Amino acid sequence: MSDEATVPRPTTTEQRADVVPTLTIIAHPNPERVPSQLRINGTLQLSRSSPAFTQLSDGHPRPLGDRYLSRSPVIVKPEGDAIWVLPGERRIEVIADGQLLTEPVRYDAADIERGVILVLHGRVALLLHYGPSKSLPGIDTFGLEGCSEAIEQVRDDIRIVGDLDVPVLIRGESGTGKELIARAIHRESDRADRRYEALNMATLSAPLAASELFGHVRGAFTGADRHHTGCFVRCHEGTLFLDEIGETPIDTQAQLLRVLETHDVRPVGGSSAQTVDVRVIAATDANLEGAVDQDGFREALLQRLAGFRITVPPLRARRVDIGPLLYHFARAELESIGMTKLLEPTPEDQPWISAATVARLTSYHWPGNVRELRNVVRQLVIVGRYQTEMSLGSDLDALLRPRAEPLLEAGVPSPDIYETLESPRPSAGARHNYRPPSEVSEAQLLEVLRANDYRLAPTAKALNLSRTSLYALVEHSSQIRKAADIGAEEITAAVTAAGGKLTVAATALEVSAHALKLRMRALGLVS
Repeated sequence: MSDEATVPRPTTTEQRADVVPTLTIIAHPNPERVPSQLRINGTLQLSRSSPAFTQLSDGHPRPLGDRYLSRSPVIVKPEGDAIWVLPGERRIEVIADGQLLTEPVRYDAADIERGVILVLHGRVALLLHYGPSKSLPGIDTFGLEGCSEAIEQVRDDIRIVGDLDVPVLIRGESGTGKELIARAIHRESDRADRRYEALNMATLSAPLAASELFGHVRGAFTGADRHHTGCFVRCHEGTLFLDEIGETPIDTQAQLLRVLETHDVRPVGGSSAQTVDVRVIAATDANLEGAVDQDGFREALLQRLAGFRITVPPLRARRVDIGPLLYHFARAELESIGMTKLLEPTPEDQPWISAATVARLTSYHWPGNVRELRNVVRQLVIVGRYQTEMSLGSDLDALLRPRAEPLLEAGVPSPDIYETLESPRPSAGARHNYRPPSEVSEAQLLEVLRANDYRLAPTAKALNLSRTSLYALVEHSSQIRKAADIGAEEITAAVTAAGGKLTVAATALEVSAHALKLRMRALGLVS
């Protein structure tokens, strides 16, 4: 605990002065390539063989390198504050924010600020965004995965305040990793070899909060049959992390403020005080200023806790970090069950985590932030541990909460294409020369779909299209019915009329039998 003045913070202008348009790899058949970055300082010809992306783990430059990407480049061209993306020849397909690119598209500064997802041939996913103009590969990340400007600011904050003996207030939504930051600050401090404890104030009543913080003597209250040493005494010369500080009972706040000001701790029911030296780090997702106005939180305590403030951005505000976090959590979960081989490079097969899956997860709004992402990854590992190939479109529907509000701005194409988009499964031989999707009319598409019972794999083969192109055409057709749009009542009627035969019912509903079964499972019509 210290009486030092609040540490000054850089201004917003200073924080934003050194960013440039950047391409970051967020999905790749070789998970070790995530994340890698490329600054856009001029026109790029993006192909499998060039240019080189800097590996953030070791600073080594490498091209995209996936053998199934064409050598024919996609052009990425700056124009003022905007970026043009010009799709290459037919041998490489680009999905940009859920739209198959068939002509040049211009992305303005607002698009880049939001982040534009580019999926190349269903194999590699990139995010076009603003990133720091300089990176320091291999530097300590403090256990905070990601390469966004926002998370790098948090790392800078840890470096700034770590060795200063001032209290820190960490603010951010639930699930953003505030305790991880508190532990990093402790490790960076001169107290690193001393005790660290975390206490969640939201779980404690007023009497229990005072007892846990300051201790109590025997007989202080009913049930106090022995002396109890509180956190402040146990953490002498160490660090105490108070999570959910906004939930501290108002009477306990007064006691806490006194300890912070005098450094003297008096146990509940005790007559003597003990002087302690404890660095306090507090965290909250609450509006403390609003609580002050409503007499729910003490202004003096807020100012005493906020010697230095760190704001943790929500995951939706740092989309470029979702891919790296996903791979990080997947690796940890797979290691826990001894199945890390699923994350090894797969040059011939579909990756266990497809570029389409990462793209869709990057489009999700993540109300539960990093905690929710980790839970989703854990469930994907559980679902997929006995599979050698993963197709997670239907699985994700059950794992991701419906959007409370749209992530993408009005007028931006929906990312729903990622629900069905899969990586192509090329053979080990020479690349197939697919036809451009622009050559397929909607009438021809409907005709071939009907002839193949709405099954996409044989339809793609018959039309000489890659699956990526076919899924994009189907998704954006106004005449092709989607299983996800069919209600339970209509499905039940069709299945009943078909005598329980799903293939017959699927034909009547003009969807594939597989898609119908998935839809019925999602609606709870089958187990």
